[in-house]
Amino acid sequence: MNICIIGSGYVGLVTGTCFADFGLNVTCVDKDEAKVKLLASGEIPIYEPGLKELTEKNIKAGRLHFTTDLEASIKRALVVFIAVGTPEKADGSANLTYVDEVALSIAKNLNDYKVIVTKSTVPVGTGRRIEKIIKENSEGEHLFDVASNPEFLREGSAVGDFMRPDRVVIGTSSPQAEAILKDLYSPLYLIETPIVISDIETAELIKVVSNAFLATKISFINEVAEVCERAGADVHLVAKAMGIDKRIGSKFLHPGPGFGGSCLPKDTAALSHMARDLGYDFKIVQATREVNAKRPAQMVEKIKKMLDGNLAGKTIGVLGLAFKPNTDDVRESPAIEVIEKLLTEGVVVKAFDPEAEENAKAILGNRITYSKDPYDAASGADAVVIATEWNQFRRLNKTRLKEVLKSPVMVDLRNVYEPEEMRKAGFSYTSIGRLLRTLAESRLY
Repeated sequence: MNICIIGSGYVGLVTGTCFADFGLNVTCVDKDEAKVKLLASGEIPIYEPGLKELTEKNIKAGRLHFTTDLEASIKRALVVFIAVGTPEKADGSANLTYVDEVALSIAKNLNDYKVIVTKSTVPVGTGRRIEKIIKENSEGEHLFDVASNPEFLREGSAVGDFMRPDRVVIGTSSPQAEAILKDLYSPLYLIETPIVISDIETAELIKVVSNAFLATKISFINEVAEVCERAGADVHLVAKAMGIDKRIGSKFLHPGPGFGGSCLPKDTAALSHMARDLGYDFKIVQATREVNAKRPAQMVEKIKKMLDGNLAGKTIGVLGLAFKPNTDDVRESPAIEVIEKLLTEGVVVKAFDPEAEENAKAILGNRITYSKDPYDAASGADAVVIATEWNQFRRLNKTRLKEVLKSPVMVDLRNVYEPEEMRKAGFSYTSIGRLLRTLAESRLY
């Protein structure tokens, strides 16, 4: 079966590569000639564990192709996936300009029956919008069906998420389209992956409400952390005890500087805007966004408190620039937001991230110093701040860190270390929602 993926960004590249690994013949299309040339050589422009090796493997096997020839790719394919960007507008709604352009191109190159599938995260009603564009701009000679197949890929573990998903959602009213899409995902039947079949509108909504709920869990535990600090409780144990309850679950109950990236901020904004368009004020989602917007400033206040209330002229080493570990994505990264606020306070910032430095430079430029490793970032600093929980930050040499710091101060915005452990190592230490107490005083058996 020939399939076409229009858009070779994060979602399109992962989707195309993984489908090729299922044994399908996949063509990924992009306007950017330089990107296509890079991808065709087996190189990828993003950092995603395991993706480069999988891309190289399927290019060599002749199943994965990259091109700028949109017309030929559409005509050759039975299934066409739309995986272009849907950036957030100023009012929070999704910009569907690129989706509309693709729909028009499909209409002009419809040469046989095809299934047109939205993979991009889109507002409810986009499938019907695509159907209308194609009907109005094609000659009507060839039949087609439109379907929704939202992605649930987490940056840093996207290949595993595609190969071993929690569920696959297929939204369509066509039995023929449903059968074809089930066939695409047939390798997942062997691992008994749940397949959810729905109408298009329901499938479109499943994606954004799923992300909004995850964002809500993050903002909720961040608020709990604030209460814990005031009440003398330990958010780490509160979250663990909560997560044991299967109705709640432990995932996304990790306090920190807030959520970022390309999905949660955009999808919560889109859901809030969508609800308003439908005449409903989605208060929980709005509160989730408001709590998250306050987090960077709250983190800076925490840093300031550790430095006797004065940041001007201080040097701070920041460990982490990406919004989460195992990615080079800095879009709406809490680490970047914290750095921006530190700079306005007159702080000299030295930062290190194993993968995100180049992307961070596009935002921060030469306003900070980029370091070669965590110890270089901490060298001569008044404090070191853990802003992204990369694994290599979990086992820092504390003796060496103390030696290079001007003063042994650590602000752990990701709760990587145990407070008592850091006290014994001679650090002035603070984290999120945790108080210094002995292991005998608080323990989960």
